[in-house]
Amino acid sequence: MRVNYDTSSDLAGKTVLVTGGAGLIGSRITAQLKALGARPLAVCRLDAYPHDVYRDLFGIDPDNPGFITGDVQDAELMCRLVGQSDYVVHAAALADVAACTREPMKAIATNVTGTQVLLDAVAASDRIRRFCFVSSASVYGNGNPDDWASPTVEARTVRKLLEAIYQGRTPPQFHEYAPLKPMSVYGNSKAWGETQTALMMGAVGTSYCVVRYFSVYGEPQTIKPNSHSWVVAWFTARAALGLPLYLNGGGHQVRDLVHVDDIAAATVRALVAPRAHNETFNVGTGTPTSIRHVAELVRKQFPGTVFLETPMPPGDPLGGYASTHHLEYILGWQPTVTVAEGVARYVRWLKDTPAAIPPWLRKEARVV
Repeated sequence: MRVNYDTSSDLAGKTVLVTGGAGLIGSRITAQLKALGARPLAVCRLDAYPHDVYRDLFGIDPDNPGFITGDVQDAELMCRLVGQSDYVVHAAALADVAACTREPMKAIATNVTGTQVLLDAVAASDRIRRFCFVSSASVYGNGNPDDWASPTVEARTVRKLLEAIYQGRTPPQFHEYAPLKPMSVYGNSKAWGETQTALMMGAVGTSYCVVRYFSVYGEPQTIKPNSHSWVVAWFTARAALGLPLYLNGGGHQVRDLVHVDDIAAATVRALVAPRAHNETFNVGTGTPTSIRHVAELVRKQFPGTVFLETPMPPGDPLGGYASTHHLEYILGWQPTVTVAEGVARYVRWLKDTPAAIPPWLRKEARVV
């Protein structure tokens, strides 16, 4: 179903505050807003990557008047920026499952305290037309049965579950009305943010929406050490260097991989879609893709790539895929980039941009 409303006319000349505006997703949202004639205000701490990554890969210019180096925990700054804005997209977060698990207090500071500071500023303003909270499919956990998510389940039992669930059977599909069962600090912080957004915006009558992103990927995503997120970027970078691809739990976990271009398009439409008022909806493709299949797509581009099976890391969900019926109804839109196309695009980009492979990974390749 397609709904014909004009995002450019609705957003042209409007000011949109984008927190986390220098990240992969935030920078893409900002670019799409500019193309529609909006005035984005991008705020970010610029501490998730080395500065050359922001400059050379994400195209961030800290001297641009539309960019503000700052923290969502800064109440004075948030009040000032919200006071200049017509819409808000809250994408700032410690969005790395592994990092949140290692440093839960850091996750709480950014994902909980920072969200509350921003919500306070929005609630105090009478100018904001809609607040968009960026959430995650991690709020669903593994769905049912409950014992899949138990931290006491031994690795061999998890392996048996994976094989039983995903080999020749349909993986779980996550619907917006399903109970939330986060199994990581990151997922829990996002579930809290969803509830707090509804409570605070509902209390003051400010329109809001919650967008639950599934597994985001796409150029110019670049990997960080000690993280098991961003599987397309990880596999491609390792394969390009001749390193083996690690398949946690055998690679039978399922993800709904959605390209960052589609993520940005959905988020921008959510700001102005009439049906998005006070709604929560998935942003995914509705197509289940196993980690092993991603590895196979990458190996087609780098023949001879070796697979190694490894244990499941803590907090890594078995996964599932999005129900997209609500997305299509709310936005009158569907994602356009297939996984095969998106992986091929990323491989081409990395081959053209070899500097995106970090030095620490090149060092590992030399050691091997």
